[in-house]
Amino acid sequence: MTSSTKKTISFLLKASIVIVAAWFIYRQFSKKSNELQEFELLASNLSVSRVVFTLGIVVLLMFLNWFLEALKWRYVTKTLIAISLWEAVEAVFCGLTWAVTTPNRVGEYGGRVMFLPNRKRIPGVFAMGVGSFSQALITNVLGIITSVWFVLSFIDDKKWAYITVVAILGTLVLLQLIVYFHIKWMVYLFDKIAFIRKYHRFFDVLSRYKTHELLKTMAFSLARYVTFTFQYYLLFQLLVPQVSIIPMLLVLMVFFFVTSTLPSLDLFDIGVRGFTAAHLFIYVTDQKLAVISCVSIIWLINLFIPAILGSLFVFKLKFFDRNA
Repeated sequence: MTSSTKKTISFLLKASIVIVAAWFIYRQFSKKSNELQEFELLASNLSVSRVVFTLGIVVLLMFLNWFLEALKWRYVTKTLIAISLWEAVEAVFCGLTWAVTTPNRVGEYGGRVMFLPNRKRIPGVFAMGVGSFSQALITNVLGIITSVWFVLSFIDDKKWAYITVVAILGTLVLLQLIVYFHIKWMVYLFDKIAFIRKYHRFFDVLSRYKTHELLKTMAFSLARYVTFTFQYYLLFQLLVPQVSIIPMLLVLMVFFFVTSTLPSLDLFDIGVRGFTAAHLFIYVTDQKLAVISCVSIIWLINLFIPAILGSLFVFKLKFFDRNA
């Protein structure tokens, strides 16, 4: 394949990614006009300055959230290659552009690792898996704890059936914790499988993480969790100030846990999120529209702004000529 052909194909691939992402974003914004109108209606009784200030802080927290993810990405890839902080930021935002059009955000992996040299891309998928695993564990551990509180506080009918389900899930989360802090076991397991063993050079990165590195990776994930939880807190305080803070935060953790277990396509995920939030938060507030508006607005801010910004970095990808 000639150099000019490679460049042409590379440009067409990049343009296709941007066009598809733009189409998905446009379609989703047009579908979410009702939620935006509901938010405007709910906020109409508040001072403009307070609404603008709160939304401004929520947007800034969005940038902090993804900056923390960039720090984590840079940290988990250091066993493969040293990348700059700006390269990590570009990779994270580009990954979000890819993520919006794929189920369960699998495209995010491709968007990120394409910023790595050719030989580091497949190992980079495993490195990103470690970071994603740590984020899921934070959500699952806090979700299991708060689910116990939720069932004991609000579920009367068939309570023990719910407790049994939570106990089973809790056992699975405990097993996940054990696997995470012994991630090198996965290398031993893969090496036992003949047709996978020959790809040892790709997944060997999993054996390089020390316990303190896994703990630091989890600390980045916890910082992100606190950041987007604070986003929800600010909007709830804006639209539903009468709700008690502690129950609201605890139900929010249950909400994160439940939605994390559901398969989704990010751009069509809001319906599921809104439905789940409405049925969980009904136990702490009767302001259903306000709850759905909070979930929708934060979802739009945390997904669409980064996806739009990430499209600027798509054209920096090198599909064929990143040989280092």
